[in-house]
Amino acid sequence: MVVLACQTISDELNLAMEITGADYPVCWVESGLHNSPQKLRVRIQEEIDKIDYASTVLLAFGYCGMALNGIKSQYARLILPKVDDCISLLLGSNKLRIDISMEKPTYFFTRGWIDGERSLLREYEYCVSKYGQKRGTEIMQIIFKEYKCMAVIDTGAFNPDECIVKTRNLAASFGLEHNIIKGSLKLFEKLLLGPWDKSFIIAEPNEEIGLDII
Repeated sequence: MVVLACQTISDELNLAMEITGADYPVCWVESGLHNSPQKLRVRIQEEIDKIDYASTVLLAFGYCGMALNGIKSQYARLILPKVDDCISLLLGSNKLRIDISMEKPTYFFTRGWIDGERSLLREYEYCVSKYGQKRGTEIMQIIFKEYKCMAVIDTGAFNPDECIVKTRNLAASFGLEHNIIKGSLKLFEKLLLGPWDKSFIIAEPNEEIGLDII
C-alpha cells in the first residue's frame, strides 16, 4: 500500500495516519500545481508510473479540476475519494461545502493553503509589492468580488489561531466576513483503512479513473 498525496493536506493526512496507525509510505506532490489541472495530471501520472512495487495506491486528492480523470496504473489498483476538490475532502463531504457556499460564497483556508507556494496570501503580498498597498488591494478585491466570506477550516491538525490572525486581517482588507468552520478527517481515515464503498472510485490495474458528475 502506498499513498500519493498533495502537500497542501499534509497536516491532515499525517494526523489521520497517526490516528489510524496506518504506516504506509507517502509520495508527496507539490501544492502549486493546483492552479494548472493539466500539469497536475501529468505530475500525478509520473509519480504513479514510478510505483511498481505496490498493489494498491491510495490517492489523497479530490477531483481537482478533473486532474485525476484518465489517470491509471499498470501495476496497482487506484483508490480515490469521490470529492470534487480538497476543500470537500477537508470538510468531509461535497454536500457540506456546497451548502456553505450556497448560503454564503466562501473562500476556504487551512494552514496548508496559507503556507502553499501559490497561496492567496502570497498572491496578495505580490500584488502589494508590485502595485502598492492601495492598488494591490483593489486588484484582489476585484478577484474576490463574488465572495462574501473567508473561513478557516479547523481540521484539528494544526493550531487554527496561527491562521486566524492572518486570514481575519485579509478578510477585513477585502471587506469580507470571517468564520471558523469545523473540518473532518473521516474521509482521510476511511481512505487509509476502508471500507472503500460508494464514497470512493476504484480503478483496477490498467483501468483509467473515470470521474462521474457528483
